[in-house]
Amino acid sequence: MSLTVRINDKVYSANPGETIIDVLKRNNIYVPHVCLNEGLVPIESCDTCLVRVNGKLMRACSTRVEDGMTITTNDDKSKGARKEAISRILRYHKLYCTVCENNNGDCVLHEAVIKEKVFHQRYVEKPYSLDNSGPFYVYDPAQCILCGRCVEACQDFAVNEVIWIDWNLNPPRVVWDQGNPIGNSSCVNCGTCVTVCPVNALMEKGMLGEAGLFTWINPELKKKTIEAVGKVEDNFSLLMTVSELESKARQSQIKKTKTVCTYCGVGCSFEVWTKGRKILKVEPKPESPANGILTCVKGKFGWDFVNSPDRITKPLIREGDHFREASWDEAIQLVARKFKEIKERYGPDSLGFIASDKMTNEEAYLLQKLARAVVGTNNVDNSSRYCQSPATVGLWRTVGIGGDSGTIRDIENADLILIVGHNTTESHPVVGSKVKRAQKIRGAKIAVIDVRKHEMAERANLFIRPKPGTDAAVLAGVAKYIVDQDWVDHEFLKRVNGFEEFKETIKGFTLDYVESVSGVPREQIIKLAEMIHQAKGVAVLWGMGVTQHLGGADTSTIISDLLLLTGNYGRPGTGAFPMRGHNNVQGVSDFGCLPNYMVGYQKMEESVMSKFEDSWRTTLNRKPGLQIPQMIEGVLEGKIHALYVVGEDTVMVDCGTPLTRKALENVDFLVVQDMFMTETAKLADVILPAAASLEKDGTFVNTERRIQRIYKAMDPLGESKPDWEIIQMIANAMGANWNYHHPSEIMDEIARLTPIFAGVSYSRLEGFNSLVWPVNEDGTDTPLLYVNSFATPDGKAILYPLEWKPRPLKDEVHSIVVNTGRVLEHFHGGTMTGRVEGLRRKFPETFVEISKELAERYSIKNGDLVLVKSKFGGEIKARALVSERVSGEEVFIPLFASEPSKGVNNLTGQEFDKASGTPGYKDTPVLIEKISSGEGTPLPRDNWRFHVQERKRQIGIEVTKKWMREEFKPLTE
Repeated sequence: MSLTVRINDKVYSANPGETIIDVLKRNNIYVPHVCLNEGLVPIESCDTCLVRVNGKLMRACSTRVEDGMTITTNDDKSKGARKEAISRILRYHKLYCTVCENNNGDCVLHEAVIKEKVFHQRYVEKPYSLDNSGPFYVYDPAQCILCGRCVEACQDFAVNEVIWIDWNLNPPRVVWDQGNPIGNSSCVNCGTCVTVCPVNALMEKGMLGEAGLFTWINPELKKKTIEAVGKVEDNFSLLMTVSELESKARQSQIKKTKTVCTYCGVGCSFEVWTKGRKILKVEPKPESPANGILTCVKGKFGWDFVNSPDRITKPLIREGDHFREASWDEAIQLVARKFKEIKERYGPDSLGFIASDKMTNEEAYLLQKLARAVVGTNNVDNSSRYCQSPATVGLWRTVGIGGDSGTIRDIENADLILIVGHNTTESHPVVGSKVKRAQKIRGAKIAVIDVRKHEMAERANLFIRPKPGTDAAVLAGVAKYIVDQDWVDHEFLKRVNGFEEFKETIKGFTLDYVESVSGVPREQIIKLAEMIHQAKGVAVLWGMGVTQHLGGADTSTIISDLLLLTGNYGRPGTGAFPMRGHNNVQGVSDFGCLPNYMVGYQKMEESVMSKFEDSWRTTLNRKPGLQIPQMIEGVLEGKIHALYVVGEDTVMVDCGTPLTRKALENVDFLVVQDMFMTETAKLADVILPAAASLEKDGTFVNTERRIQRIYKAMDPLGESKPDWEIIQMIANAMGANWNYHHPSEIMDEIARLTPIFAGVSYSRLEGFNSLVWPVNEDGTDTPLLYVNSFATPDGKAILYPLEWKPRPLKDEVHSIVVNTGRVLEHFHGGTMTGRVEGLRRKFPETFVEISKELAERYSIKNGDLVLVKSKFGGEIKARALVSERVSGEEVFIPLFASEPSKGVNNLTGQEFDKASGTPGYKDTPVLIEKISSGEGTPLPRDNWRFHVQERKRQIGIEVTKKWMREEFKPLTE
């Protein structure tokens, strides 16, 4: 239903729920709105958007349109009020736009001053100095206009609750914690506050001295110039004209490129601002589909690795115990010759191909095409095998598609968000923020099942702490209780097969039994069942705390079973969300890097294989290939003679690092394609230098199944090349005749051959547009799965029988279990983030986090050097961090390896989940002993974790406190 409003004596249409500013902007009627950011809610703190509404002065940012409303923007009263509001702001913000890093054509205050013709300023000096103490951004109170955008972003959107405005100070200012400097506060450096700041009060350090034609000027000279101009210029209209011209001139030196984050699976998209190879800043947009204005510290500030001096920039060939530089032609010809020789001598299945979860979809497609169509083997896999495959198997068993059943929006809109084995705020910080916002602003409930008390566990309405590896038993107990109480959704179960059989398999999971094996009190099991029963919509998130256990596929299965029992599929605000760990771990599997499925999870049956044979003009191998652990085992058994590893540090990420290292040392021919000299690359016969994501075009798939484009922001460093170009060079050197000139051509081929990508094209993915697969040929996509049917032959879901038994791996000597996981500051092992100075500063080394009980038993204190020795033979030495986050017979060791000897996979063994082939990383029994005393803590004392208790939680910016001050008295009527 359309509404009609009258604006400046002209009639316009409006939509229900729109604000006046929405209608004005759509019709190109300018009114300032300095405190409004499209990614936030209206803050109502600046009054620069005042207009006459039915004769009264009202805020355009927050006033909803009504049918028949009369709006005037150009009358003297409205204009006078807006000028007064801008003049108030200019008492707090000194205009020196020509030498300001924020004068880039998007400064709303600059625009307001010019368009509203406010050319006089009475600036009042403030008694606060610039805060430069943090590693990534600065705060200048002298330029802060107290709009509150940063506070709203921190408190209610990122929900880190670090910053606020102390309205009782004279003058007021933004405060971190209870007055800490930024660098010694609880700030997690997500950068959202910097993104939304409308002026230069909060500024990325990468912008300083780089953004403008004159911003490089010496700070002292700049200050004197500003002061001198301020004294002689009463009317600064000429200066604003000059600054407007200078702003336009900047556009020729600053390049703004849309890209997608290369770290976790959230798929945050943003513009990256570059000047040559310098990365000035990352700017998320409200239209960014997965993240909006949100980022985390890695996505916002973790890009220095792109220009690291450690980058490999030329092909390298091993000669004895060292590498020599080679031409691309020599390196490619050597690889092609060796691959052909090994294929001819041992057969095509003697070669293995390992894909990176950071390569693009198009590159993944070409790698599996190289393996299958050129070499003739299905031995192609990717590192989802290490973490995501159990979740995929659990969903295949029950609902038919191995991916999120909805989008992040469904998580946000759920009544109950159940998180199992997942440290959301550190592994997927942006999703963590959205979960926290759902709880804080909308009142959603959070339940957490985890062995470690992380932030989300502390915030949860219910925190369940089971013994390691017993999550499936707890969930089965919840399922049985729901069945016993007849709380199942009988109407929904008409869409589900196997209910009676499933009931039989969970019969033994009584409250008493579950309590005995898991250590979880029966009251908590009942409470969780009640919460699920009472919720209108339940979304379950799970991560490596589930999938890296032996039996991870079974735990993933019971999660899906529980959702089916209660009717929590196919509706907004419900569903299963296995949180994919890498930026393209979903996509690399989707696009064919699996040993037993073709592209788009097409089964290796005759009709499918014939289709690909016709297109690729070759004969394909019908025999399923090997998974990565089987390839490593195959090397040791003499069955695999060559490996091509693209963008993976297999030595460090595979289970049992010593054994994996031995295999890669002994394989006949090892090709590694990477940006850095990883532990795996050090063992290679040929190293091919790969481009970073900012140096190429392509697409990624995030955890939602969302396909998004990345654009080339800069040329590849040195002689490095995009993976797709390198793979094509190898294929052609082996006799193929590929002729791809751009990744879009590869995607067009994929769309022709793959039903779930039939409607995917680069034109439909332009800019911030995205598609959530399956995508029909007409371009319609599927954000929410299973609305009408499940992806099974008969359209019905399957309540898959539970197969779970406790696996006692500990013995009398190795009585402690190692837990491991990601940390906020680093991604995985740290290959990229370890080369970002600010991240290393805040999190410099691997540690062993131990409980207070163990610390007391072994007389261990913070900073002591500890030996951790595995039942499987490996060991590491690292400093201790005593913490309440872990409890009992458990230690936590981050995946981040500050040096190879501290990599946690030195400890893990060769036990695998039978259903998925994923190693039981978190089923590692160890012993610990204190080696020597130390001082301090392995985490610096300025790390945010030591300051969390100093935060000040509030709703919004407490704007009523601002209005109570005489100088900010509202101008509304």
